[in-house]
Parts: sequence; C-alpha cells; structure tokens
Amino acid sequence: MQTFKKILSIAALSASVALAAFGSAHAEAKKEFKVAWSIYVGWMPWGYAADHGIVQKWADKYGIKIDVTQFNDYVESMNQYTAGAFDAVTLTNMDGLSIPAAGGVDTTAVIVGDFSNGNDAVILKDKAKLEDIKGQNVNLVEFSVSHYLLARALEGIGSSERDVKVVNTSDADMVAAYNSADVDAVVTWNPLVSTILEEPSAKKVFDSSQIPGEIIDLMVANSAVLKDNPDFGKALVGIWYDTMKLMTADSAEGKSAREAMGKASGTDLAGFEAQMAATKLFDKPADAVSFAASQDLPKTMDLVRNFLFSKGLLGNGAPSADVIGIEMPDGTVLGDKANVKLRFTTAYMDAAVKGTL
Repeated sequence: MQTFKKILSIAALSASVALAAFGSAHAEAKKEFKVAWSIYVGWMPWGYAADHGIVQKWADKYGIKIDVTQFNDYVESMNQYTAGAFDAVTLTNMDGLSIPAAGGVDTTAVIVGDFSNGNDAVILKDKAKLEDIKGQNVNLVEFSVSHYLLARALEGIGSSERDVKVVNTSDADMVAAYNSADVDAVVTWNPLVSTILEEPSAKKVFDSSQIPGEIIDLMVANSAVLKDNPDFGKALVGIWYDTMKLMTADSAEGKSAREAMGKASGTDLAGFEAQMAATKLFDKPADAVSFAASQDLPKTMDLVRNFLFSKGLLGNGAPSADVIGIEMPDGTVLGDKANVKLRFTTAYMDAAVKGTL
C-alpha cells in the first residue's frame, strides 16, 4: 500500500532542523553513494531499477557504486537524507522545501519525474459540489500535500480554511474514517482515493488535475555531493530514463515491468496502470526539461512557499516566505539569494536529451 506518500509533520520538521548540521557537511569526491526512495507510483521505478540491473549498469559506467534503499516511511527517508545518511532521496517539491531546505541542507532537484494529475483528491459524502464543503469537518493529513490541495481548492471558489475545520487524520486511518458516520469530507491520495471512491456515497469534487504541475515528484541530491561528483547525477538520470523507457513500453517487457512495480506497491497491474493514468510522468527528458524551465515552476514554488510560511513550516521565527532562497534553472532566485537551499536544474536531464550521458 502506498500509505506513506507525501506526509509532512511538525515532528519531522523539527527532527530535520536538529539533524541539519550533519547533512550540510562539506562533500568531497567519492565512489559510493546512497539513494533513498519510498513507495509511490512515480517512484516505483527506483526499486525496479535496483532489482533488475539498471542501477548496476549505470553505476558501472561511471565507476561508482550506488546503493538504493526502500523506506516504508516517507518522512523517515527525508529525515535520513537531511541527516546526511543518504546522498539523494525521492520527495515532493513542497517537502523538499519544508524539510531538507528548511533544515539547512542545500538540495538540488536532479530529476523532475512527474506531477500528480488526479492522484490527489477532495471527496465529499453524498454531496456533488465543492461548494458543499463549507461548514464541514475535513479529514486529511495535516500539513501534507492534501492540506495544500484543500487550500487551493477553496481558493478556487473564493473561500478559505476559515470556512471548514481541518481534522488531522492518519493516512492509515483515512478509509475507516470515511466509512464512519460522522465524517463527511476527506482529502487524500491514491490508492486511498480509489478505495474510497468505490463507496456509492463518495463524490470526487476536486483533484490535482485541476492544479496541474503543482504537486511535483522529484529525485533530489545534496548539492555539495553533486557538485563534487557530477557523475553521480548523470548516473541517476541514466537510470531514470532507461527505466522510464521500459515502464512505458507497449510490449510484453513493459507490461511485465508495470506488473512488478504494481505488485511491489501493493496493487495489481490494473491498479498500477490506473495510478499511472492519474500521473503526468515525464518519461522523455525533453519534456522534463521543458517543464522545469517553464515560467510555471516559479509561480508554483511561490504558491508552495507561501502556503508553508502560513503554516509556520519554513523554520521557527521565519519572518517571511523569502527566508529560504529557491533557485530556478535560469539562475533566478525566489527569496533570499544569500540563503539558497533548494535548486532546480535542467543540466543533468539536458544531458539525456543531448545523448551526452
């Protein structure tokens, strides 16, 4: 089950800040690297690549060793990366800013892998319009992308969180919560969305396809490690696009790969392909480069940083959303240019476009 995707907690944030001193240590040239990932449709390729020799192929090409570790707890994977125990990790754009970046670890998005295009949804019980959410208790994982999705949904109807009451609910309890008599609204992600929508009373009134490109899934690396070891970044990109080519192939091999990834994530081929359909996968590097270099990305990150600031998630005593600098591929910076801690680059993906990996 993909139950640990995209969770952000105050405890996790505090832990990351406490551990930041370890994660920001000076990097150096090295031969062995550690990558952390957690279960989600857009990140399953990392486990498959590790199990089927694709990681080994690219590590050998650059004369390095890459150890890929699956975490069942998404937050823990980010905490371990922030602590310096891992050189790279899969996470969302929002969590990359609020955990390692806010914790002081300079982090670079090496691969823009996909964005949620329907996997995250607002669901009401026996009500078919988003406007009907007003006055309701809304069960969701507080400070997660579900919380962000709710805020964006309410904004779209000229409303705000003042018109609802957020009830913090574990993702593990979300299906049971929906089925209880006193719950009328939930916001969650797949596969929980699909499970809840099997109930005749469940009505999807808003989903992430209505804010395309805002919930982005990334492979990030420690910026200092990447600077001193560019071959590590190249290997990551090579692994990703090799696996993407296989995963999306209309062939027996492609079907077998999707089936294996589905099984590893707790579903079957049909379930996995349904989740893929609700995900905008950047399986071609040119598409990922175009997305990352567009003017939509700065707009999205501005929305994200202001949401996080409004929730007090950019560090204790942060005076404004500008406290952390976010560098775009063209070198422009949102926020404090003297405190850039999250960077987007197209350099490594562009090498795949040009065939220079």
